[in-house]
Amino acid sequence: MPISAAGSKPRKGEWGGERERGFTLIELMVVVTIIGLASAAVVFALPDPRGRLADEAARFAARASAARDLAVVGAKPISVWVSEGGYGFDERVDGAWVAMAEKPLRVTQWGKGTHATLSGAGTRDRVLFDSVGSTDRPLDVTLARSGETLVVHIGNDGKVHIGG
Repeated sequence: MPISAAGSKPRKGEWGGERERGFTLIELMVVVTIIGLASAAVVFALPDPRGRLADEAARFAARASAARDLAVVGAKPISVWVSEGGYGFDERVDGAWVAMAEKPLRVTQWGKGTHATLSGAGTRDRVLFDSVGSTDRPLDVTLARSGETLVVHIGNDGKVHIGG
C-alpha cells in the first residue's frame, strides 16, 4: 500500500473513505478514571469485616446493662468479669460463681485485634451487680484496636456509659 504525502487526503476506497469510528485515547482515559474513582468509593464504603470498635463497646455495654437488670429482676447477684481476651457473666449458685448459660450473657471473646485494658491490676477484673442494680465498685474497661480506643465505664450506681 502506498504511503500518501502528508496532508493529502486518501482517495475514496483506499482507507474506507471516512475516518474509522472508535474511541480516542482521551475518552478511554476518562472512562478508566471514572471506574477507578467509583471503585475507590466502594472500597472506602465497605464495612470493616471485624466490625467497628464502637459496635463492640456498645455490645458489651448492652450486655452489662442486661446483667444489671437480671440482678434486679431475679433479686440475686450477677457478676461481670473482663479480661484482655474477652468477658463473661456469672451468677451465684450454692455459694459459688457459675458461668451463665443464657445466650446473650455467655462468655464472649473480643473481636479480632481488640484488646481490653482494665482499670485494676491483674489480668482479670470483676464487678458485682447486687439485687438493687448497684455495683460493689466502679469499673473502667478500655477497648483498643488499630490505634482507636473507647472506654466503657460501669459506675457505682450500675449505669453503663461509653466514652472516648
